[in-house]
Amino acid sequence: MSELGEHGEMMRGAAGAAFFDLDRTLIAGSSAFSLAMAARSAGLVRNRQFARDAIAALRFKLRGADDGTTDAVCDRILGVVAGMRHDDLMGLNATVLPRLLGKVRPEARRLVDLHRHAGRTTYIVSAAPVEIVESLAQSLGMTGGIGTRSRLVDGVYDGTLDGPFCYGPGKVTAMEGVAEWDGLDLERCYAYSDSASDLPMLEAVGHPVAVNPDARLARHAAANGWPVVRFSQRTRAVIRRTATGAAASALAAASFAAGMRYRRAT
Repeated sequence: MSELGEHGEMMRGAAGAAFFDLDRTLIAGSSAFSLAMAARSAGLVRNRQFARDAIAALRFKLRGADDGTTDAVCDRILGVVAGMRHDDLMGLNATVLPRLLGKVRPEARRLVDLHRHAGRTTYIVSAAPVEIVESLAQSLGMTGGIGTRSRLVDGVYDGTLDGPFCYGPGKVTAMEGVAEWDGLDLERCYAYSDSASDLPMLEAVGHPVAVNPDARLARHAAANGWPVVRFSQRTRAVIRRTATGAAASALAAASFAAGMRYRRAT
């Protein structure tokens, strides 16, 4: 199915909610890497920790969520903010949000708008820190962001959880809390993800949708008749940079050819 295709026609009917995974679904790439880059630039993380985060983000970009255990993913997410002050993390949004907004896939933004116009609430559900997820959701005009909460002690994150870890089954726990608060029936809700690690999230709603699915999720979607949508691997920002680069190359080539003609003429 190309881009949104028939899926846009399927979303009519009674209101509910739409839940969007963040990394490789709503945005291209890893939000954790953008956070780690901002923290490094601000002098809040050491180079060794940044190198570990960069390697993990590259592995995630190439292969998706294959960390092995939920504990390993949790330790990595909590480790990014451990020892950081709350005010410092919130301050990073000034740098992180523009980077994440530049990675938002245009097709995903259209889906968010389609659901909002249909009267549904829209949420990001991510293992990323809630401080980042909520700010991104607000910037996109979404209802809210559901992310991982790290415990604060005297204004400093101590590297432990303060609520469910929003990964795997933990996403379902968080979604159920939102559904109870908002009076939602999850059977009338939609969920979008690229990864088999989000099968609990997808199976918790009545309308699961696979987005650029990994191999395991693609098999599961085919076996269960779930819709599959294909988004461009590039964001508009990347497309603009590519187009600009192509134009610059063409200009350089034209200038070089003109110079050669001038030298031959003289």
